[in-house]
Amino acid sequence: MPSSRLRIATINANGIRAAFRKGMGAWLDGRDVDILAIQEVRASSEDLQGLLGDEWDIVHDPASAKGRAGVAIASRHRAAIHRVELGPTEFDSAGRWLEADYEVGDTVVTVVSAYVHSGEAGTDKQVEKYKFLDAMEARLPELQKHNELAVVMGDLNVGHRTLDIRNWKGNVKRAGFLPEERAYFDRILGAEGDPSYNDGAGLGWVDVVRRHAGEVEGPYTWWSWRGKAFDNDTGWRIDYQLATPALAARVQDVAVDRAAAYDERWSDHTPVVVDYAV
Repeated sequence: MPSSRLRIATINANGIRAAFRKGMGAWLDGRDVDILAIQEVRASSEDLQGLLGDEWDIVHDPASAKGRAGVAIASRHRAAIHRVELGPTEFDSAGRWLEADYEVGDTVVTVVSAYVHSGEAGTDKQVEKYKFLDAMEARLPELQKHNELAVVMGDLNVGHRTLDIRNWKGNVKRAGFLPEERAYFDRILGAEGDPSYNDGAGLGWVDVVRRHAGEVEGPYTWWSWRGKAFDNDTGWRIDYQLATPALAARVQDVAVDRAAAYDERWSDHTPVVVDYAV
């Protein structure tokens, strides 16, 4: 039987050098994380290693365009293997999808750090976003076949349900909450109202935070820097840990580490932290 805890966290750092200047290092020092998925790294591998320290094993897929995107996974365990290919080669997914297998005792856990395009309705940016979501949807069943203990996490840039966006009525025509985007999550997790939603529907993956939180608004993971969005908790829940059923069954605890105050934020996103029994 699983007996030890594996703490896995994800964060869109919005530029890791800036995040460390604002306090990310202090958060990480006090959180006892075993595996950390990072999106929007926007730094070199050397910078990343220097900020995190030599005690971390780091795999990193930088973006093709310097200063943009970039995903990484940092771990206390050395990655047995990592992969960056995601489906078709005709579009650029560099800096947006990184898979790694970790041997934790006698258990192998597959971890993905994913950064889906933000998109923009009616533009080529949205076309690229759909291409990426198509490739992700095709890859998920392959991941399940590869390892029954897998988690895809990161800034997926889609609020699946009305519970996931505070002002959802005003965003139904905006990228991040378009019906076409949300339909991908219907196919992955099941649709709202489906009796098997988040429990075997769709491709069978489990939205770990929603299962833990229940049918409540939020908990949000992103707030605009502008105005009073953070103070009023006018946020979006777009950062996920999507687990295979076997790994979701091992969840011990879930936390969304919202900062105590606006001036204590070190990213416009907040970490999502989940403990799994391994």
